[in-house]
Amino acid sequence: MNGIGYKIKKGILYLLLILLGATCLLPFLLMMVNATRSGSEIVTSFTLIPSTHLKENWETVFSFFNLFKGMANSLKVAVPATALTAYFSAMTAYGLAMYKFKGNKVIFGTILVFMMIPGQLGLIGFYNLCTKLHLVNSYIPLIIPAIAAPGTVFFLRQYVLSVLPPSLIEAARIDGASELYSFHRIVLPIMSPGIATMAIMAFIGNWNNYLLPMIILNKNDKFTLPVMMATLRASTDINANQGAIYLAVAISVIPILLVFAFFSKYIISSISAGAVKE
Repeated sequence: MNGIGYKIKKGILYLLLILLGATCLLPFLLMMVNATRSGSEIVTSFTLIPSTHLKENWETVFSFFNLFKGMANSLKVAVPATALTAYFSAMTAYGLAMYKFKGNKVIFGTILVFMMIPGQLGLIGFYNLCTKLHLVNSYIPLIIPAIAAPGTVFFLRQYVLSVLPPSLIEAARIDGASELYSFHRIVLPIMSPGIATMAIMAFIGNWNNYLLPMIILNKNDKFTLPVMMATLRASTDINANQGAIYLAVAISVIPILLVFAFFSKYIISSISAGAVKE
């Protein structure tokens, strides 16, 4: 009887997980379906059956902006910004976790404080600084600030403390390894699951960033994809362009899904690393 009861509970659990997964996938399915429907169909009815207006929506999107140009511009910002966030945040987190120096706790406390301050509060000052440095309409202000990512540093510091034994670094020093050699050859491979997890989050954030590119960029050929898509959403006939908006959003999600699929194995290993029995 215990075996039957266990199987029933297991079956119910699997059923609930399947329903939860289907619920999570429903918005993506609806987005794909609406990309094939006209604006009037979207406004007046709800269905999960694709329509025949995909070509019409495609032409509407490209009548407002070049979708592939926007994706290329977003990649120019998201890829280097993500790389800078991952590398320098890992280096900072390692330094704060493994080096005991005067002011360590003060620096970490300052990072925690900056995590609580909304970035929008400094937009005016940041724009004035970019104006004085002649960096308006440049991708540099969108990329270089990614070096300082307080939330990523906080997460990776806690991750380093949980997975990296100090004795391993001490052994490398005794063998004559330099600090940078130890960081690149020992620390980074151990931190790779946590770095990959935060890199995915950083890529999504940079890819979907709208406010800062809208303020810094003022030439159409340099607009990132979210800024270009805003021109479609701000059109006078927005109801008629609903299908085109869904199509643009559906295509813009593809790079995020590819990045997530590529690094998902690191997320799984990161979860597994925390489940080791003592």
